[in-house]
Order: sequence, then structure tokens, then C-alpha cells
Amino acid sequence: MTCPSAKAVAWCYRGGSISAEPRINERIRVPEVRLVGPSGEQVGIVPLAKALELAQEYDLDLVEVAANARPPVCKLMDYGKFKYESAMKAREARKNQAHTVIKEMKLRPKIDPHDYDTKKGHVVRFLKQGDKVKITIMFRGREQSRPELGYRLLQRLAEDVQELGFIESNPKQDGRNMIMVLGPHKKKTEAMAEAREAQAARKAERQGLAPEAAPAADAEEASADTSAENAEA
Repeated sequence: MTCPSAKAVAWCYRGGSISAEPRINERIRVPEVRLVGPSGEQVGIVPLAKALELAQEYDLDLVEVAANARPPVCKLMDYGKFKYESAMKAREARKNQAHTVIKEMKLRPKIDPHDYDTKKGHVVRFLKQGDKVKITIMFRGREQSRPELGYRLLQRLAEDVQELGFIESNPKQDGRNMIMVLGPHKKKTEAMAEAREAQAARKAERQGLAPEAAPAADAEEASADTSAENAEA
């Protein structure tokens, strides 16, 4: 039989892992508490039994909100509702977090003018969204002996979108490819805020359209976003 270490024994005597959940109702084990009412009013220091009695009277929970205070601070609240609202706030905060994404766009050194305009349009869209863009020039066959073609193309693209982005990583050769990274001038959070405003404006504008027109517009936007995400040479 393996003997537990001294550290493990001490951990067991402390009652195991510490729960992140606050103590509520009968789980609170102190003689008295500093009580806060349901509307945030200060009730004062009262015996625990009195606090539990008030919780039952209001049909609420007695929740320990400051365990390290002397005496501990407890509040009368609907704990289930409180947990739900806290979870929703945390979810909304995660949703609004700004995550910079690196998009990728691939080009050929002798790209057709129409294809170049299409690719540039995708790069413009990515930079407006606040994302970085990795531009890859793919050389094939004899093109590998003309790296200056790829370099000039990258410089041209950087100049065409200089109002929206800047060269974060200068062009460099990587095997058969040449790579450059463009960074957006606009922060991701700013881009997200502007996108939400534009979406709200479009929604308000569509309220004046026929019912069948709005879904068609949504489908067109979704198609444009998908084609931008999957753009390749």
C-alpha cells in the first residue's frame, strides 16, 4: 500500500479543493453575518439564524459574497437568477472579444489583371475587418528564376491597400514561394464595432423591403463572405 505524501495529507485535512461557488443558505457556518438586503441596502450585523429567516421571508437565498470579511458579508438574492445572468454576461464578453485572424491570399507572379482586382478586393475586405493578411506568391517552373516579379507584385499590392494596411513582414523567399504579411491600420475591436453598426443600418433599411427581398440580400452577403474566405490562386 502506498503511503500518501505529507502534502496530500495536508490537502485532505484542508477539505480538498476549494470550490469557486460561494456558500449559500445552510452551507454558511458562522454565528453572525453582515447582511445586505435584496436592493443593496445595508441591514447590518445580524445572527445567522435571523439572516436565514429573512431569506425565507423574502423567498430568496442567503449568499456569502465576501467570505474573508469579519463578519462575512452576505446578501439576499435569487441565486439561480444571479448565476444565469452572470453566465450570459460572460458569454457576451467572450463573443465581443477581439481575436486577430491571419487570412491567406495566394497569387501567381503573372496574374491576370481581373484576377488581381478580385484578390485585392478580398485583401481589402480582410483589412477592413481588422485581420492580418498573409500574401503568398507561388512560383512554378521557370518563374523561380524571376523572384523580382513576385517582389514587384507584392509591393504593388501593398501600395494599393496602404490606406487600410501596412507591411508588417517584408517580402521574403520561402522555397518556391515568396511571402509578405500585411497588418491592418484599424484595430479588430474598431472593425467589429463598425461591422455591427453597418449590420444594424442594413437591417433598418431592409425593413422597408418586401419580405422576400431581405432573405435574398442575406444570402448574397453570406455568399460574398464565403468566397472571400476560400479565395485561392
